[in-house]
Amino acid sequence: MSASAIESETPGAPAPVSDSQTFRRAFKDLRDGLNQRELWLSLGWQDIKQRYRRSVIGPFWITIATGVQATAIGILYAALLDMPLQEFLPYVTVGLIVWNLINASIIEGSEVFVANEGLIKQLPSALSVHIYRLVWRQILFFAHNLLIYVIMVVTFGVWRNLSWASLAAIPALGLIVLNALWVSIVFGIFATRYRDIAPILSSLTLLLFVLTPIMWTTQSLEAQGGAVRDRAKIAELNPLFHYLDIVRAPMIGQPQELYHWYIVITITVVGWAVALLALRKYRARVPYWV
Repeated sequence: MSASAIESETPGAPAPVSDSQTFRRAFKDLRDGLNQRELWLSLGWQDIKQRYRRSVIGPFWITIATGVQATAIGILYAALLDMPLQEFLPYVTVGLIVWNLINASIIEGSEVFVANEGLIKQLPSALSVHIYRLVWRQILFFAHNLLIYVIMVVTFGVWRNLSWASLAAIPALGLIVLNALWVSIVFGIFATRYRDIAPILSSLTLLLFVLTPIMWTTQSLEAQGGAVRDRAKIAELNPLFHYLDIVRAPMIGQPQELYHWYIVITITVVGWAVALLALRKYRARVPYWV
């Protein structure tokens, strides 16, 4: 009998710890997935090509749809809120572009492992490959939608309001991507185990779209004064408002409060802590849950 077997049978000996449930393996999964970038870069691009196969203008259909939606909402709500169209339409347009990235990260992130059931069971790759693939695909969609932003900047003279401070949108987008990663990990794992989570998140994001200042502005509420002005502060309880503001404000040349960044950075740190815990404990179980 080997010494290891004798030690395992010794009374009072500590139980062996499963290597699959350690932070080392969780970090290794993220690192291995990142090293397999040729795989998820190719799969993400292939997703877009497959979705718009035999289409003449391909993924630019998303750009057109977003542009039409932003124009319709901008014209309607500019009239309802009595706001200048040349100011409100850029506000709505950038809000929708950023919202589409956030919304897809939540909804598609909750289904990322279920949607890739075949690959997870057949392809020996890191679990994080599917997370990177999803986020990369959403970045590509976001890049296509930036064409609307460029047109709007020129058409409505937004470029006059831009300054060096507008470059803050770049690290802000980096924070959005970091959050999209941990959101996909956390919701993806738990929605794979509990399939009711995905439809719940779908309904919740629809509610948050209405509660987030995309079709309306906090400034228009504050301008009314009285109790309405006090209620405008309720919008700050919505965390997505802060994510939206750190990107939208610099992109359209609006002033911005620093506390939005503090809130987003805090949520990012806490979110990644939860994601690492989820990866450590449940990463090995995902292939059995899909």
